[in-house]
Amino acid sequence: MRTSRKTIRPSWRKLLAKEKFLQLPAAHDALTAKIIESAGFKAYQVGGFALDGARFALPDIDLTHLGEKSEAVREIMAACDLPVLVDCDDGYGDVKNVTYTIHLYEEMGVSAAFIEDQQAPKRCGHMARKRVIEAKEMAIKVRAAVAARESKDTIFVIARTDAIETDGLDEALRRAELYLESGADAIYVEAAESVQQLELIAREFHGAPLVANILEGGAPAFQRR
Repeated sequence: MRTSRKTIRPSWRKLLAKEKFLQLPAAHDALTAKIIESAGFKAYQVGGFALDGARFALPDIDLTHLGEKSEAVREIMAACDLPVLVDCDDGYGDVKNVTYTIHLYEEMGVSAAFIEDQQAPKRCGHMARKRVIEAKEMAIKVRAAVAARESKDTIFVIARTDAIETDGLDEALRRAELYLESGADAIYVEAAESVQQLELIAREFHGAPLVANILEGGAPAFQRR
């Protein structure tokens, strides 16, 4: 088994400073990561949905956790020198778990990571029947993630909210603002239900780095378009 090389990758902040729009193909295995690099992309992501399906033949419904996923990420990173964004689900527990997750991925050389405000057992962000934790509880997790890293240039912390389905767009925007105030480097409002919602999110957080996940067959409004 290959182990992760000590590759010097550009920081996520420096990458964003150069790239106005950063498209991140998902790598579910090492070969896919190498193909992404060969195709000329500047960075890539390892998402839980793709990883669970391809590696374990499982749906993304909280059946795998940090142990299984970090080993997969390590193998993928060993084959690719590009900066990588890793899906950390809900941080795999409370603040101590979030702290350990960030420490582990920072040591591995992960460039960016996101955690979400779902209540366990979490589900893929484009699945129905999600539940979210209290916003204040997630804010504590965000502060823990930011405090866990050695510096802002090691691992870029993204806070994701899945509150559109559970509580509506206004609550999702309120949560996103709280997470930014708690120290998140970027905001990820998952499963917007229309192009108009995406535009509103962009206006609300103009100037802040934003993440959008457009999944084929995902959120209902996109399925209708």
